[in-house]
Amino acid sequence: MRLAIHAPSLGLALPGQPFGKDVANRGLYTALVQHGGFESVAFLSAEQPPLATLQAQLGGSATLSLSALTDTTAAVTAGTLLRGQPYLAELAWARGHQHGHQAYSLVGMIHTLAPPTVRELMGAALIAPVQPWDALICTSPAVRSCLEGLFDRWQEHLLQRFGGSRCPRPQLPVLPLGVDQGQLLEQRADQGSRRFLRQHLGLAEQDVLVLWLGRLSFFEKAYPQGMFLALQQAAQRCGRRLQFAMAGWFPGGETDHALYREAAKRHAPDVPVHFLDGKNPQVVRCCWAAADLFLSLVDNPQETFGLAPVEAMAAGLPVVVSDWDGYRYTVNDGVEGFRIPTLLPPGARQGQDLASLHDHNLLSYQDYVGAVAQHVAVDTQAAAVAIARLAEDPDLRQRMGEAGRLAVQQRFDWPVIAHEQRQLYSELAERRRSATSVDVAAAGPRAPHPLRADPFADFAGFASATLQPATELRLALPWPLLLERLQAAAGLDRFHGHLHASDPEVLGLLERLRQLQPCACSTLLEAFPLERHDCLRLGITWLAKMGCIHWSPSGARR
Repeated sequence: MRLAIHAPSLGLALPGQPFGKDVANRGLYTALVQHGGFESVAFLSAEQPPLATLQAQLGGSATLSLSALTDTTAAVTAGTLLRGQPYLAELAWARGHQHGHQAYSLVGMIHTLAPPTVRELMGAALIAPVQPWDALICTSPAVRSCLEGLFDRWQEHLLQRFGGSRCPRPQLPVLPLGVDQGQLLEQRADQGSRRFLRQHLGLAEQDVLVLWLGRLSFFEKAYPQGMFLALQQAAQRCGRRLQFAMAGWFPGGETDHALYREAAKRHAPDVPVHFLDGKNPQVVRCCWAAADLFLSLVDNPQETFGLAPVEAMAAGLPVVVSDWDGYRYTVNDGVEGFRIPTLLPPGARQGQDLASLHDHNLLSYQDYVGAVAQHVAVDTQAAAVAIARLAEDPDLRQRMGEAGRLAVQQRFDWPVIAHEQRQLYSELAERRRSATSVDVAAAGPRAPHPLRADPFADFAGFASATLQPATELRLALPWPLLLERLQAAAGLDRFHGHLHASDPEVLGLLERLRQLQPCACSTLLEAFPLERHDCLRLGITWLAKMGCIHWSPSGARR
């Protein structure tokens, strides 16, 4: 069996601040060459390094070849053309024009759904000659569900505008990304690196080091306040001294670094927080060796899979993660670690405004997605309980760490992923061979609206629940502490505050909840003008994010 890979950049040298997709694609290509069992792998690329260099970088026994990015002859020979991006439309048009629609299968990888332009480009598959023997690989069930919804809305628009029959769609298999478990276990076992970093950070033998690894970007990864709040509460709950290592890099430079330091000082005054260089492989090695548990309370729709928790499990670390999108797929709550409930506001006028402003280039993507994330709440009390349990119980850490190691061995190690990818290519080839006719949907003008909708509605399936009229709410803190929490709000807490309730309205919500608690969301809102309810609902989830309001899981429904 052969394979062709469409790779404009081969990724032999990762950028100084790599995105997850860059790391994932390089890992996938290497795994397919080394473990896929392919006779040959052809790379279609804009880069043309010496073939020996490519072979040395990727290893394996497959015969490698290089050709121009637009030369798809190798794809015809291979039967499958893999692209590390989710855009199939232009490849489908080129295939049909040059070789015929049944010449080979196209396979794309979805690394994010958050940018509206990405969703629009994926939606182009419905007006391009993409076929049922093509596939867009979804890295989690939540990604597939979201994409199915986007396709349904786009399809409905096309039918209403142009009539006709439904367009062929690509398959949407759920296949995870993978990690090099052997390498991570070797780093985890490095006792010298463990001693060095723990001594460097001033940890005693019984102290617990909590680790975050990844980009330190509040607008594209995770607002850190929830993690700081949870660690502070956990430190007060348990008898172990906690320290938090955030290994990564700041895309926003020193400005963002200062915001993180301020938030850590405000929300975790009793927990030492260390910012380490996650671009330095030796630092990362020390982190895997020295850490006792892994923490990632992601709240951003930019995140669709999440490699870092899988890497942590591969290394045998227990994990505490938000119940969010791909994390829900990779971490079994109570087995490899704990999943912490999240809350997303319902579709709102503000979400439509965000989509419109971004569509007109009046709002950057970073502000667009960061505004959404600011109004996604993670249950900091539940996170604190989980962290404290793991901190106090070394045996629990060991059991969950071992469960994570076995889960990665069975589901996420690169040889396993390479086998699943090869199996998918075979299934698509059988679909292609058994097809008797090709029915290409008529092309037509493309309107952006079906694919550029309200992000709060689009990503409803990412969170554990959405705020509903019947959601039961109560204050999460005694009144004096609650007021102190609001007065101590950090700069990060105020980002995109114009989207939700004003400060007087926030105080009004809390005072009314103080009188009525526990009460349904609809009851809480009755005293406010109807035209302010969208702002107030976002205010409620923002207050929940701040750890001021707690919601009942039984009341918040999908």
